[in-house]
Amino acid sequence: MRYSKIFFVIASLCVPALAFGGSCSTANLTRCLDSACAINIGANPAARCQYCGDASAGEPEKSTAMKSISAGSSAKSTLSDKELKKAPKDPGERYVWATEKCLKKLADCTPDDVEEIYDPLIEQSCKAAGIATDMANLAKKANKAKTKTSCSTEISSCLINDKRCHADYSKCESDADFDKYFSECSVQATGCETFLTELRSTLSSSRDNAIKNADEILNNIVVAYQTARKNKLESTRSGCKDDAAKKKCISAVCSNNMRHKCDVGYEYEETIANELCKFYDVACSRLK
Repeated sequence: MRYSKIFFVIASLCVPALAFGGSCSTANLTRCLDSACAINIGANPAARCQYCGDASAGEPEKSTAMKSISAGSSAKSTLSDKELKKAPKDPGERYVWATEKCLKKLADCTPDDVEEIYDPLIEQSCKAAGIATDMANLAKKANKAKTKTSCSTEISSCLINDKRCHADYSKCESDADFDKYFSECSVQATGCETFLTELRSTLSSSRDNAIKNADEILNNIVVAYQTARKNKLESTRSGCKDDAAKKKCISAVCSNNMRHKCDVGYEYEETIANELCKFYDVACSRLK
């Protein structure tokens, strides 16, 4: 029985151990996992199965005498009571959660060590509870447990695909379209059910901000064109006062195009320049 695929999500936690070839302590790994999976094991042999094995084994016994394995143990090799308050209730999810936590604490241990050292203990506990647990099915179920971050990445990538909302959410401006595509992506993202409400709220806000920013950019472009047009119009009107723009045009034509620069005695050149700049008369008359 191999669990490499099961723990693909958390295998990166074991890179240091793989790189340096450390030796996993069977006692420390068992003690750490027991702190989450074998609470009150002395009075309840089925504890490991109930906590981290099979839900059909029933719920763990609740009694005032129940104590965590971590009580009085080294914090380096066990999970604290504070950490255990966040542990999932579902056996499969708790199994993955406990493994992830313990591999962080025990850098020399790997998912394969968990398989070889602890899985047999769970199976024995399930037999004590009268259950022939199929660890393969447990693994399949446990593998569906995902983090909020991985779910967010998966659903977001699905949602902003060009076939759905698009990166700028331009295809999801209506709530109906957004809800339709979010629903499609949620169905595909198995194991993310716990986070769907929160993720929908977060992605909906992202959608609203994207659309708002797009509108603001468009409004800024419109305002920029309006301002430029207004400034140009005011400049043109200013040039129409006292024929200033036309006179400037005639002066430029005389200076650049007339052989004698419209000097005295060559008034015909100025007449030609005046005709060439007559379009200012037409333009200014329309602005009045």
